[in-house]
Amino acid sequence: MKLPRSLARLAAGATLLAGAQSALAGTVIIHAGQLLAIPGEKPKREQTLVIEDGRVSQVLAGYQTPGNAADAQIIDLKNRFVMPGLMDMHVHLQGELGPDGDSEDLKFSDELVQMRSLMFALRTLDAGFTTVRDAGSKSQEMYALRDAIARGWIDGPRIVAAGGVGITGGHNDVSGMKHELLELYTDKSICDGPYDCRRATRDAIKYGADLIKITSTGGVLTDRDTGTGQQMEMDELEEVVRAAHRMGRKVASHAHQEDGIIAALKAGVDSIEHGTYAGPEAIKLFKSSGAYLVPTLLAGDTVKTMAETSDFLSPAISEKAIRVGNDMKDNFGRAYKAGVKVAYGTDSGVSAHGDNAKEAVLMKQAGMDNMDILVAATVSAADLISMSDSLGTLEPGKQADIVAYSGSPLDSIEELLDVDFVMKSGKIFKQK
Repeated sequence: MKLPRSLARLAAGATLLAGAQSALAGTVIIHAGQLLAIPGEKPKREQTLVIEDGRVSQVLAGYQTPGNAADAQIIDLKNRFVMPGLMDMHVHLQGELGPDGDSEDLKFSDELVQMRSLMFALRTLDAGFTTVRDAGSKSQEMYALRDAIARGWIDGPRIVAAGGVGITGGHNDVSGMKHELLELYTDKSICDGPYDCRRATRDAIKYGADLIKITSTGGVLTDRDTGTGQQMEMDELEEVVRAAHRMGRKVASHAHQEDGIIAALKAGVDSIEHGTYAGPEAIKLFKSSGAYLVPTLLAGDTVKTMAETSDFLSPAISEKAIRVGNDMKDNFGRAYKAGVKVAYGTDSGVSAHGDNAKEAVLMKQAGMDNMDILVAATVSAADLISMSDSLGTLEPGKQADIVAYSGSPLDSIEELLDVDFVMKSGKIFKQK
């Protein structure tokens, strides 16, 4: 009996999905010329990775083919440097800063924005970043993208998605529009006072937030002349952190000036995003609290260049972009040398998606050691998102998130700009 066309398509799709799952469930063996299985430790030469059901099952010395894996797929990376997939702890997959941003916000439907988000996610994966933390987007659409990737319906990096909580007129609030549109686009996550901010935090978690993103200070891209100093009050910060932690969620705080960094750290946040003007007191609090700094040097460099070479940024934004962009790298270098814990993050969406590895070059220019950069993008990132049991290293039981380069990024960090091989959960997405 001939199936109706719609059922035939479903049957064909089911057959393809079953084939893909079968291929994923098989054994894969990677022969690695150099293997940095645990960033922070010395890489080893001539190693074998055995991957079963999307996870690393064995790490063996020499180029081996275990007897129980005679029919395995063998991948020859003998002339490559192999390491865990990179992780970016600060992206915004739903957009990309540019001169058409305002018109796109008005013209693009939510559905079209979702399709563009998928494109940006694929670019990120192609660049070797197998896990990202989306630090603020239209929440329901981002949660849907996260869940679709997790279910294997579509391809993309693993997404840890933030729910935003911000105050009226602060950096998380809308700006640069006429009053009617400001009212229309104001999100229910905007709050005022400690108890309203507690409500907003619980609301974000209710609808699917993996973490809470707040803005303790003003921001560069807020189209208001409100500076980059502290804006959220201490009682608001404390209530957000308390409510989030009680429900098992971490809190990330955007913060530029030291007053806002200090307030957020005293309130107990788990990471500071940007941290541009972290001074001695803030550095002491970083170290005593164990909070991470996510530096986003690429965002600072990007907005500074845009402000200096184009005219689409408003005067209020341009002034902040040049000032902050000029100061980020040197200040980050001082925080790193003082021993602040660092997790890799770019703020891609301000910079172009797919250029995520350029952050590493800027971190190197700021004085960070190559191995420490790789640790920040793997081991430390996994710790920040509480996924060290499955990500960050290539050890038995961990997800087979793997990237490879023609040269060693320990010798030249620029190697990260040209990834040759990308695997996520045992599935190959790129192979040169």
